[in-house]
Amino acid sequence: MPSAKYEIKRRCKECGATFLAKTLDSHYCSKKCSDTAYNKRRADESKRQQMDKIISLVPDGRDYISVAEAEALFGVCKETIRRLIRSGKVQSINIGKRLTRVSKSELMQRLPLREEPIDRSRALPKPYHLEPEDCYTIGEIAEKFSIAESTVYGHIRKYSIPIRQIGRFVYAPKSEIDHLYKDVVTL
Repeated sequence: MPSAKYEIKRRCKECGATFLAKTLDSHYCSKKCSDTAYNKRRADESKRQQMDKIISLVPDGRDYISVAEAEALFGVCKETIRRLIRSGKVQSINIGKRLTRVSKSELMQRLPLREEPIDRSRALPKPYHLEPEDCYTIGEIAEKFSIAESTVYGHIRKYSIPIRQIGRFVYAPKSEIDHLYKDVVTL
């Protein structure tokens, strides 16, 4: 089987090591790093869901909330809230053993509310300039990056890059192509 005429050098998103990527989608140097990143994403998602559940149970009219509710509402660590209590910057009431309540209004003056994650399901389409001066032809892409035209067409389909055909030439935006092949080193 023939080998590719290019190399993709990337930095692992998990451990930071430099590696040769086998595909354009490779972001991790090994299965171990990939699994570690996956587990972190799952843990973060689980924690966010738990915090959202806690927030939904907090009544709006109550001024004093628990430390766990404050952590979920403001997105800061429990230790930060306890440090504010110890320093006297935030009023608190100790109802009983392990039942500390803090003033929500005072926390709102000091800390911003937790930011909600961006909903990526309804991402706005990017505006593209598909004029010939802002684009590469398929042949130019293949020549510049030393890859076959069929491979270029495959990547354009796979990554949903917009194209425009004028006569017998097919044009793709330079910005998208440069971003796609930014790590490619031709041999």
